[in-house]
Amino acid sequence: MWESNPVSNPIVPGMILTKAGAGEDVDSTKYKKLIGSLMYITVTRPDLAYCVCLLSRFMARPKSEHLQAAKRVLRYLKGTFNFGLFYERGSNSKLQVYTDNDYARDLEDRKCTSGYVCIFSGGATCWSSRKQEIVTLSSTEAEYVAATTCACHCKWLKGLMEDLSEKIDGVLEVTCDNTSTIKLSVNPVMHRRTKHIDVRFHYLRDLVNQEELKLVYCKTEDQVADIMTKPIKLEAFIKLRGLLGVKEIN
Repeated sequence: MWESNPVSNPIVPGMILTKAGAGEDVDSTKYKKLIGSLMYITVTRPDLAYCVCLLSRFMARPKSEHLQAAKRVLRYLKGTFNFGLFYERGSNSKLQVYTDNDYARDLEDRKCTSGYVCIFSGGATCWSSRKQEIVTLSSTEAEYVAATTCACHCKWLKGLMEDLSEKIDGVLEVTCDNTSTIKLSVNPVMHRRTKHIDVRFHYLRDLVNQEELKLVYCKTEDQVADIMTKPIKLEAFIKLRGLLGVKEIN
């Protein structure tokens, strides 16, 4: 793949893959090895988290369409092989947390893809992109489930940073672009429409009531975690990649 032409993004914007796929069956062992190698790279490349998460769903019976999508990631890596996470000394040391969700993108089971990013000293320190375990009935519920998953990680990360003498003063702010989810986390006024949500997901509301964290609103174009949930346009991808701290390292 080193002789191939590089591309500017790892996945075509708006691409939707299904298990049926297009084309013939390919060697599943070869495909699994490729995806396993890409998973290893995501340890230092959060910009690859979503596409690798998506491609890993087809390891049971990969098609040529899935393999071509995986090869595109290799072409992207060729053009950005000298990119990496960059942390700035003396920069803003405030922990920034973003959570987002893409509602019902999977055409087969209609489950959502959740993602979150934790940024410290100008670079991403923790990130996640994964399909939700349940089918949600609204975008508000989907965002609420995603925010709860993020809150659980924030609780652990906050304790870890305090053990490392990086105490977080005040309430930890988690950035979300859904106002209904923010209202739901503060006041259960929508009880009749949300009482079906599993009890475990109301852990978020418990943390908010204890003033350990709170959800704050941001515009969709400023939502860094958007890169973890869907294939986005090139301009937005490059912008969010920079906000993750993934930069060219000379």
